[in-house]
Amino acid sequence: MSVRDKEKIFLSPPHMTGNEMEYVQEAFNSNWIAPLGPNVDAFEKGIAEYVGAKGALAVSSGTAAIHLALSLLGIGEGDTVLCSTLTFVASANPILYLGAEPVFVDSEPDSWNMSPAALEKAIREEMKRGKIPKAIIVVHIYGLVADMDKICEISKRYGIPIIEDAAESLGSTYKGRQSGSIGDFGIYSFNGNKIITTSGGGMLVSNDIESIERARFLSTQARDPAIHYQHSQVGYNYRMSNILAGIGLSQLKVIKERIKQKRTVFERYVHGFQGIPEITFMPELEQTYSNRWLTTILLQPSRGPGSPSYILNKLRDEQIEARPIWKPLHLQPLFKKMRFYTHFNDKSVAEGIYANGLCLPSGSNLSLIQQRRVIDCILGCFMLRVKSG
Repeated sequence: MSVRDKEKIFLSPPHMTGNEMEYVQEAFNSNWIAPLGPNVDAFEKGIAEYVGAKGALAVSSGTAAIHLALSLLGIGEGDTVLCSTLTFVASANPILYLGAEPVFVDSEPDSWNMSPAALEKAIREEMKRGKIPKAIIVVHIYGLVADMDKICEISKRYGIPIIEDAAESLGSTYKGRQSGSIGDFGIYSFNGNKIITTSGGGMLVSNDIESIERARFLSTQARDPAIHYQHSQVGYNYRMSNILAGIGLSQLKVIKERIKQKRTVFERYVHGFQGIPEITFMPELEQTYSNRWLTTILLQPSRGPGSPSYILNKLRDEQIEARPIWKPLHLQPLFKKMRFYTHFNDKSVAEGIYANGLCLPSGSNLSLIQQRRVIDCILGCFMLRVKSG
């Protein structure tokens, strides 16, 4: 069989239950086609109950949820917001929407997530500049949770609220608490590649019911309570459709199974690479439980076989989709003028992870045969490295 004829293995494709169409058909039968409806109400209630939050708001994307959270905190022109640097651009873009300035915080080696040491350094240095940051956006990347006890202690000490970007970590826990339910606000994403999907969509959660209701108002164009269309402030068209929420309801029923499947994929990789000391995995903090949304590996710095670029190219040649680790936001052209605070005095942890890390195919529907193809391809690279060495 030629490489061209091989089945394509994707990084994290949607995994449907087969029951989604029941909810979609019900929406059609009842003519709840436009945004809002009983599926939306049920999905919000289901997510709130699952994560242990008092309130939830279904919106069009995780990015929209971050934007709403920042708006609720009164972020505006000239304010600064601290944000994890090792993340997707959607974590920081809403800061720019509001005319505020993102200030980036390095990762720590123990979790790859926001470094409490760098966070406190950033706050102190920003205060010396005459500004107390207005919010902290901590991102739980690839399904693993940040050291929230330390981050929350710093947040409380300086009076800075926390937004948890849990877009990738729905179902992950920190000391028994669901990611996204620990800070002042939590956000989730239901994009097609997430652990459960609505095709596109997101959720804002909080124990502050008044703020959730305020977000509900803002997300429906901030329409005043009048018989005519009257608006006294800027609002957004951010609500989730009843059809997509129906898909989410079906997906939510299998989230425990999906987490189990993702963790099984991770464990197979650990077993498959146990004889390769050059490969290590993203660490899981004690008393945390990760959904292992994506299995990520860290390679020892090298060139040729065994290097991230070489392995990426080999996987691509074999019709296997893999990706580099998120490029740190402080290295992105969009944010090149923004300040960045490191974990160590002389180097960035996030930059090292980006330079030497890879995301491997991690779909909850990844078959054993498919995963064996991935493992064998990577092992082949290290065999070449030994021969060339």
